[in-house]
Amino acid sequence: MRRPRILTFAGSIRTGAYSAALAALAAKELARLDCEPVLISLADYPLPIYDADFEASDGVPSPAMRLRDQLALADGVFIVTPEYNAGLPPLLKNALDWASRAKGEGDAFKKPVYAIGSTSPGGLGGYRASMMLRQVLALGLGALVLAEQAMVAGAGSAFAENGDLKDERAQERLRALLSALIEQAALRSGLRA
Repeated sequence: MRRPRILTFAGSIRTGAYSAALAALAAKELARLDCEPVLISLADYPLPIYDADFEASDGVPSPAMRLRDQLALADGVFIVTPEYNAGLPPLLKNALDWASRAKGEGDAFKKPVYAIGSTSPGGLGGYRASMMLRQVLALGLGALVLAEQAMVAGAGSAFAENGDLKDERAQERLRALLSALIEQAALRSGLRA
């Protein structure tokens, strides 16, 4: 029986992005668990700002199709969002908007189970952006999103040299969230009884 495929990515492509650090850590943790981890970067899916007129004249761009396919192939998806001005970064929102317009095999938003991580140099750990992402995924796209979240506050000093979180309890919470994601993804995909 195959292992659950868990896709992970960050909502920022900035060099040194804290969200990318948490996504990379999640991929490292997932590699230790019973799943097939896949780490991608939105830098590999360059997209114009969503515009219905552009879509009508030129269709859905191929990077959006490829991103949609990655989501549809996954049993679980862990998205890490930074917080920009108390909200979701435009890169991430645009990528999700375009992926929702792409058609193909499997449902990119109703098939996988989703989990959310967030980072911020501030004290809330990206909480406001994570709530906005939850609204987009669950309410806007009909995705099943786990209630648990992984939030990293003070992200500028939260990561050790090896990429782990300095706070051992935060690392354990991340591991527990990823384990729950694997379990729910396996159940939803019929990989475990």
